[in-house]
Amino acid sequence: MMKIKKLALFLLISTSVMALDIYDDVSNAIRSGDAKQIATFFGNTIELTIGDKESIYSKAQAEFILKDFFTKNPPKTFVILHKGASPEGTQYAIGNLLTTNGKNFRTSFYLKISNGKNQLQQLRIENE
Repeated sequence: MMKIKKLALFLLISTSVMALDIYDDVSNAIRSGDAKQIATFFGNTIELTIGDKESIYSKAQAEFILKDFFTKNPPKTFVILHKGASPEGTQYAIGNLLTTNGKNFRTSFYLKISNGKNQLQQLRIENE
């Protein structure tokens, strides 16, 4: 019985650490304006919102759109303001992206474990 409790505790801690790493990984990619790195977290498709444009894109299309956005709006800072998880297993974060051209964007992303790894399901970059 004690082994089962230890295993359960280990799995809980491992999952929490993995969740923290994914937040850091996605945040660092946004902060550096690295569309290619962000795209490594995409599944085959992703719901992407940039400004007023919202659609479901393929991985390649979304990467291209993000690259264009970061070219026009190079990141200066990105700070996560809130993060959490739903009972269904979706993890999310809401942050503030400040660009070198002085624009401010409310940025949020939603992750879900799919095929054994965290994948971005939705990325929103909206004018603040």
